[in-house]
Amino acid sequence: MLAQAYTEYYTVADYRHWHDEWELVYGVPYAMAPSPMVTHQSVNMKIARQLSEKLDECPSCQVLFEIDWEVSSDTVVKPDTLVICYEPNEKLTKKPEIIFEIASPSTIRRDETLKFDLYQQEGVAFYIIVYPENQIAKAYRLREGRYIKVGDFSDEQYIFTMDKCEIGFDFSKIWRVR
Repeated sequence: MLAQAYTEYYTVADYRHWHDEWELVYGVPYAMAPSPMVTHQSVNMKIARQLSEKLDECPSCQVLFEIDWEVSSDTVVKPDTLVICYEPNEKLTKKPEIIFEIASPSTIRRDETLKFDLYQQEGVAFYIIVYPENQIAKAYRLREGRYIKVGDFSDEQYIFTMDKCEIGFDFSKIWRVR
């Protein structure tokens, strides 16, 4: 007799007891890649620094990076960089306005499919997937509940318009100069 398929289901309560780096999406655990490589860290820091400087003029919003966002009782993700326009409690439980994910060989599929769908469903206004090796960022804006691509950016500028502020972002400043 064949064993029936068995899928384990976890909650945020389980997640809080795990060691190492994990994300939990719809009750399914995903191991995070080992500590990000130098290029990943460099690009992420440049994104966060530029957003932070731009948000100095907007007291309603702030940039955070590599922090848990508890989406629901069975979903916790750790975006690379995000912008929130509310005062958080000790943990993030409300949606961010902007999320940047830095794609790497071990995360690219998850970033382009699972997280794309999750962030769209949760109503994140802007989702940007950054590809450091190609020095390109694909930006999406939520319109009527669906992500619409606003462009592929390498050295262009884009203005992220939110209810409480605008951020003029220069994509040319996030790439490592070779």
